[in-house]
Amino acid sequence: MESTLILIQCKDNIGLVTSISHVLSSHNLNIITMREFVDELSSLFFARIECRGFVQDNQLLAIELKNSLPENAIITINPSKKKKIAILVTKEYHCLGDTLMRHSFNTLGGEIQCVIGNHETLRSITERFSLPFHYISHENKDKKAFENELLAILALYKPDYIILAKFMRILSPNFISNYAGKIINIHHSFLPAFVGANPYQQAFNRGVKIIGATAHFVTSDLDEGPIITQQITHVNHNFNASQMRIAGREVEKAVLSKAIALVLEDRVFITGNKTIVFE
Repeated sequence: MESTLILIQCKDNIGLVTSISHVLSSHNLNIITMREFVDELSSLFFARIECRGFVQDNQLLAIELKNSLPENAIITINPSKKKKIAILVTKEYHCLGDTLMRHSFNTLGGEIQCVIGNHETLRSITERFSLPFHYISHENKDKKAFENELLAILALYKPDYIILAKFMRILSPNFISNYAGKIINIHHSFLPAFVGANPYQQAFNRGVKIIGATAHFVTSDLDEGPIITQQITHVNHNFNASQMRIAGREVEKAVLSKAIALVLEDRVFITGNKTIVFE
């Protein structure tokens, strides 16, 4: 049977769930799951609704929902199930390899369009999976020229999301503005601890007993964008920085794959510098 997915973000108000249910029932849609959350500080309402039934006219349904909700409600009906992805990489292979494998076995939930690297290192692994690899050197050119080349290639593929799979370049605010809320980064630290470069060495120097990884949306503030998901693993005094890095790579893969799944399944709402995640 046909299914319908509806995403709603609006100002909170009394009776919202009743109003939404009434509109959906008038379209013969049966609610299977409805996850909702109210951010009381901002007085915002978020909902992810899965229904059984086929919508004859998405535009009409959206209009009727808008008429029943507070002004400026954001409504999405049946977002694309197979979103397009571009992956940016440097030299580290573990996150890319895990993502390529999931894509190969149709468990990623999206379609990888291309991999772009600022080194040639990961071309061979990419091409083993019959995917295009584009090399753009960052050497002997300024950031603007480098990013203009990136943007030109991305424009060919029109990705819904860009995944930074250990892409070790800081992107400019101008680049980020072209894909606001669409760039996902994996940071090798349990943010907000140990931002920036070489967090495993920072963790070792501090003598921590846990290390972790964070997947977040990229903003102009380095490593401070809205967090999608995080995980940790325990370490002890026997671990040096290199051993922490090895242990951390397993966490990084797990965190990035979970974040990608959550985003591609339309389970993540961005609100300010936070996220609402309906797992």
